[in-house]
This record gives sequence, structure tokens and C-alpha cells, in this order.
Amino acid sequence: MVHPLQAKNLSYAEAEQQYLSGSYSTMAHQALQQASELEAQAVKNLGMPRVDLNVRAYAFQSKVDVPLDSFKNNIENSLSNSINQNVDQWPNLPDDMKGPVKDQLQQGLQSGLGMIPNNAKFTIEDQTIRPTISVLMPLYTGGFTSTTKEMAQLKSARSQLNSQQQENIQRYELIQAYFDVQLQHKLLQANQSNLATTSKHYQNALKLEQQGFISKGQRMQFEVVKNNAQRNLQSTQADLSSSVFKLSNLLQQNTVDQLSTPLFINTAHDQSLTALLNSFPEHSALIRKMQMDTRLADANVELQHASKRPSVFAFGEYGLDSDHNWIVGVAARYNLFSGIDKNKNIRAAELQRQAAELLTSRTKQETENMIYRAYNELQSAQQSHVLLQQNIKAAQENLRIQELSFKESMGTATQVIDAQNMLNALESETALNAYRYILALATLLESHGSIEQFQNYVNQPNTMYIR
Repeated sequence: MVHPLQAKNLSYAEAEQQYLSGSYSTMAHQALQQASELEAQAVKNLGMPRVDLNVRAYAFQSKVDVPLDSFKNNIENSLSNSINQNVDQWPNLPDDMKGPVKDQLQQGLQSGLGMIPNNAKFTIEDQTIRPTISVLMPLYTGGFTSTTKEMAQLKSARSQLNSQQQENIQRYELIQAYFDVQLQHKLLQANQSNLATTSKHYQNALKLEQQGFISKGQRMQFEVVKNNAQRNLQSTQADLSSSVFKLSNLLQQNTVDQLSTPLFINTAHDQSLTALLNSFPEHSALIRKMQMDTRLADANVELQHASKRPSVFAFGEYGLDSDHNWIVGVAARYNLFSGIDKNKNIRAAELQRQAAELLTSRTKQETENMIYRAYNELQSAQQSHVLLQQNIKAAQENLRIQELSFKESMGTATQVIDAQNMLNALESETALNAYRYILALATLLESHGSIEQFQNYVNQPNTMYIR
């Protein structure tokens, strides 16, 4: 969506600041980075005691079969001893009667106890709500806790590098769009100048034809060139319109009225190719992110090893009801079988780490190739600019001579047209060469990981501008 924001005079530095602060990609990666930081903070206290408030509401029924033999024997023995003692203490009972009385009472006792069954079946039912508070403290997790924290921190750092890499990509994208508009402006100016010149030649040819100095065929040659110049101008206007729309869409503006930073070429550089090739691994966000992936793969290997080790934890629970029951203890757990082949998981993690290392090495090779190619392209554009400036001066002088020769009937229309076309082509080539230089510079800096320094190259003392 394009927002109604006007830009009267926009330098590249202002465009970059505006683009990086308000683009959808920037906001999306900021959100992702904040999410990674929060995830790292979320596991910061992992390994501390876990405290839970538990409430159990339940109803139960239990049937119990209780043997009564021992109970009956205890009662019989107790009552029998009591009977014997009491009978012996009766004072009015003769001694020869005490035995029969005891026997009679014992028989009555046994008859009464015989009515009690040998087994009793009970059904216990209850409904209760039991609140408790429990504590679980890991004592040893085999490295799982520390590795999980480490992985969260690594992911947070990786997210920052990912945001930095995205910023670099956005800078490169803006450089392309911004200076493509400037290139199309220069090509438009060259084609406008070409159309004006060819129109002037055509008007002069009409007059010379009317005066009989040239033929109709010679005049028509100028007309064809003028029409071609007009066609090229229309094509360039369409290209410019597309370039402006792309830039305004990136900047979320309706219009971009004027860009103040022109195409440019630096005549010298302060960094050698060797220095760039040696220092890019520590500057490139892409390489650093891939190195972070290798560290994450290392941590994953350790995590898989930790899954095979035992864990030890202390636990405790305290009842908050009227009974105040409690329990404390230490437990150990070692998994014997879970359906997962942990050895294969470890091997898979090791292969992933190996792949991360190899991909990092391969990316370094590709980056070296890009730096080497961009550096040579940059130097080629610098050398071409010097030659183009010399050729433009020679082409301007050649056009002046051909125009004079034609007016004095010493030259042909074709010679004038060729001279004009050559000058126009050199002016366009100068702009194209400057754009080629800027893209080579942007590619070099982006590959090296220092594209944020691009603005420094715009205003260097050794800078030549193509206005």
C-alpha cells in the first residue's frame, strides 16, 4: 500500500534512513528478533524449582474383604481369661463347682462367637476435595537444562544477525532502485538532447532542400534519424516511469519529485582486494549467521546425548486440608525404552552439524568469487570512465567539424548523423557505466558485509559525479 507522503528533494542517505525505518521487511524482522529475545528470556530460569498448586476433587468406592479369625481368637482368649478370673473370685461358690461353671460359660462364649463370620466384606465410599502444594527441583538432567538455555541464546543472537543481513539486502535493493531512477533520468536527458539535435538537423535539412543544396533523399535521412530519436525518447520515458514507481513503492510514497544524489564514480579506493578477501568472514552477516548455525548444530548434538542420560530430582508435596499430610523425597529416572532410537537421533544431529560446517565453507567460496568479480568490475568501470570522458570530448569536436563540413557542402548527411549518434551513445554509455560501477560497489560491500559504508563513497574527495 502506498501512503501519501511527499518528498521534494531526496538524497540517497535520506532515502536509506526512511526505507530502513519504515519498510515492512524491517518491521517484520524486528518482531522476529524481539520474539527470539523473549524466548531466550523465557528459559532463563530453567532448572529452578517448579512449584504447583494442585486441587484434586474425586469420589471413590472400595470393596474390602477382611478376615475375622484372628479377631475372634483374640476376643475368645480375652473373654475366657476374664471368665476364669471372675469365677475364681466368687466367694460363695464351692471349689468343686467352679470347674463346671467355667465350662458352661466357655460353651456359651464359644456359641456366641460362632455367630460371628470368619470373613467380613466392607464397601468404602467417599467424596472429597484435596488441595496440595507441590515442589519439583531438578538436581541432574544430563545437560538438558544448560543446553536448552544455550540454544535459546544462540537463536536470539542468530535472529539479530538475520535482521542485520536483511538490512543489508534492503540497502542493496534501495541502491538499485534509487540509482536506476538517476540512470533513466540521464538516458532521458541524452535522448531529449538527441531529439532536439536531430530535429534541428532535420529543420536545417528542410531549408537546404528548399534551397536546392541537398536532395530529398538526404533530407529524408535526417527525418528517419529524428523519428528514431523520438521513439527512443518514448521508450526511455516509459522506463523512467517504471523506475520511479518502483522507488516510490519501496519508500511508500506517492511521488518522488527530485533525487539529489547523482550517479557517481570514485577514482580510487582505500581497500585492497586482499584485505577484503581476508576480512569478510568477520564482517559478513551471512557467514556469521551460518557459523551460528554450526554452533546450534553442536548444541543439538549435546541435547540428543542428554536425552540418553538419567535425571535426578527432589520433590515434595504438602496438603492444604485439615489433615496437613506431606511427603518429601528424591527420585531418579532413566528411560529404558520409549520407541525412539536415540542413537540414530544423535547420529542425525552429528550429520546436521557436519552439513552446517560444509555449507559454511561453500558459502565462503561463493562469497570470495563475488568479491573478486565485483572488485574487478569496479576497476573496469573506473578505467572505462576515463576513456569515455576522452571519447566524449573527441566526439563533440568531431560533431562540430561534421556540421561545418555539411554546411559548406564538403560532408554528407550520413557523416553528421553518425557523429551525432556517436556522441549520444557515449553520453548514454557514461551513465550506464556509472550505474555499473555503483552496482559493482554495492555488490562488493554487501558481499563483504559492510554495505552500511556505501554512503561514505558518495561524498569522497575523489568522487566524479555524472549530472
